[in-house]
Amino acid sequence: MRTNDALKKLLTVTSTAALTLPLLADSNWTDHAINPVTNPIFFESPFIQNEVRPLFLYHRLDDGFVGGGFVNVYALQLRYAVNDRLAVIATKDGYIDTHTPGIGNRSGWADLAAGLKYALIKDDANAFQLTPGFTFTLPTGNEKVFQGNGKGEGNIFVSAVKGFGNFHVTANVGGRIPLDMSKNTASLHYSGMLDYWVSRWFTPFVSLNAFTTLNAAHGLGLNTEGFDLINFGSSQAAGQTQAAFGGGFRSRLLDNLDLGLAYEFGITSQEDIFRDRVTVDLSWRF
Repeated sequence: MRTNDALKKLLTVTSTAALTLPLLADSNWTDHAINPVTNPIFFESPFIQNEVRPLFLYHRLDDGFVGGGFVNVYALQLRYAVNDRLAVIATKDGYIDTHTPGIGNRSGWADLAAGLKYALIKDDANAFQLTPGFTFTLPTGNEKVFQGNGKGEGNIFVSAVKGFGNFHVTANVGGRIPLDMSKNTASLHYSGMLDYWVSRWFTPFVSLNAFTTLNAAHGLGLNTEGFDLINFGSSQAAGQTQAAFGGGFRSRLLDNLDLGLAYEFGITSQEDIFRDRVTVDLSWRF
């Protein structure tokens, strides 16, 4: 009897302690993680969510690139979670409005891009998620704003996020593969973001985005490419890397609505399409 009583007490104490010990990671750690703001077309979030994301970009060109000027972009991204692992994503669309001394003022519709992503690893115990995916860009846009070029472009990518309490590291790597490499250039793209959840009203982040052109096409005689929005098909850009560094914050206006603001500036030596950029978005999850 005494042995049984002691065993019961031991089991009671053990179970109580197990219930009161902290977990390795909060199973709701994603509540304090944010989606990327910068490089919106190619820096895809690893999370599987239903999302409507309106975007505005104010982008300035280097003065040595077609005389400088600026570009406004108005866009809307959509994501639909088929289940907790698979999502359909629409990453590129919208209207482009350019103001440049070199080529004048032009406006028109952007190309359309959509695809799928799948959460291959969802490890809440270790606050980690890995999500590969792909998109395909249809050349449906207006040639006046350097869209509608070539026969389309595939993008294969992998996104990942790791949480360390309120601190998160998010990264994305991928490759852009045009169907016609005489019209468009292929490139590697890579992005990273560090963020820290201070409060629902303020989650600051820093980010780095870069593109490396892999081949020379038969398009414009430029030694640089169009970063994320445009594929010029440049004939002298093979081997060139363009990069932009920036920072900003997200603010959780409602439980399912985030406001994002970012400022970026180009950090590579050549004068190219990226002087600096301001990005504003809303992320409405439903």
